[in-house]
Amino acid sequence: MIEIKLNHKLGDIVLDIDQRIPSTGITAIFGRSGSGKTSLINAICGLYTPDKGKIQVRDKVLFDHENKVNVAIEKRKIGYVFQDARLFPHYSVKGNLLYGVQDKGDGKGKNEPSDFSHVVELLNLSQLLNRFPIDLSGGEKQRVAIARALLSNPDMLLMDEPLASLDLPRKKEVMPFLEKMAQEIDIPILYVTHSLSEILRLADYIILMEQGGVVTSGSLESVWGSDAMKPWQSFSEQSSLFDAVISQHHNKYALSKVRLTEETSMWVQHLDEPVGTSIRLQIRANDVSITMNRATQTSIRNILPAKIDKIDVIETKEGSQNVSVTLDLGHQCQLKANVTKWAFDDLKLRTGQQVYAQVKGVSVAQKDMTMKHVIANG
Repeated sequence: MIEIKLNHKLGDIVLDIDQRIPSTGITAIFGRSGSGKTSLINAICGLYTPDKGKIQVRDKVLFDHENKVNVAIEKRKIGYVFQDARLFPHYSVKGNLLYGVQDKGDGKGKNEPSDFSHVVELLNLSQLLNRFPIDLSGGEKQRVAIARALLSNPDMLLMDEPLASLDLPRKKEVMPFLEKMAQEIDIPILYVTHSLSEILRLADYIILMEQGGVVTSGSLESVWGSDAMKPWQSFSEQSSLFDAVISQHHNKYALSKVRLTEETSMWVQHLDEPVGTSIRLQIRANDVSITMNRATQTSIRNILPAKIDKIDVIETKEGSQNVSVTLDLGHQCQLKANVTKWAFDDLKLRTGQQVYAQVKGVSVAQKDMTMKHVIANG
């Protein structure tokens, strides 16, 4: 695990962090501007010295105020990717990539590290090696910056809103490379962002910050559906996330069966991946309806037994009311459904009640593929 304990005064707020996060995968650091996201990763890499605390990455202590440990920036073995690429304009792409690579002292300059070709291939840079930054697009520059950070052989990679300065087409260009990178490199990545779409596609774990502190943290699936995320999603945008596994393909009807738990599975349109592949499901609350009895003559293929766990009545700007219902599918698996106040009153819904959830639409993603909408009604 990565241990981060920090206490540091930053202007009008105090950065007060006490977290243990996974040492693999992508941890998203999310929150409003000024919440302390960038300050947190700057402390980790050593850009400033916290007033108090301890930072340990796996078995390496980087900072320990009590024991007077403060490893120098250049010895922390941390790669940092900024919002802007910060490439050296007088170096070619290859020169930028090799900057920071250790000179072997053989008089030939900086030799290509053993993983150079792999990193170049990973980020699709082979055609760019002889070009200079002025000739690159924004997306290409960021890919070079990411590759340069990886070639420093870091124990951890910090990314400070690396897509924030890119327009939408360039973000779409870079995103698949970030997904692929997260799969193929065995180091933790701390990813600062204020974009829910980036979190949805990339993150395994999330830290939600506000005013220098942590509001909540945990796996993306658990935090996504928590009350702490409500300010970030309108009623119509609410959804549930699930880790799932492809368990079966139905070739006749071009459908795939995905398993949420040992007892709960769903059918979606055919996924061109083998059985056993891990995927992420996003089910929008507006695509879930509730019925008291299991329908038998319906086009909807996914009808799941559930128990009502929580009910929230929400006032709209127009003065009407909508109802958010949290359904328990078992094995700590929860599904959100949005219903009108009329339907809520008509069905006499209450907590603890056994019902059926009808799921019409599902979005499916893997770490190496774009989130795509899959109609689940057969």
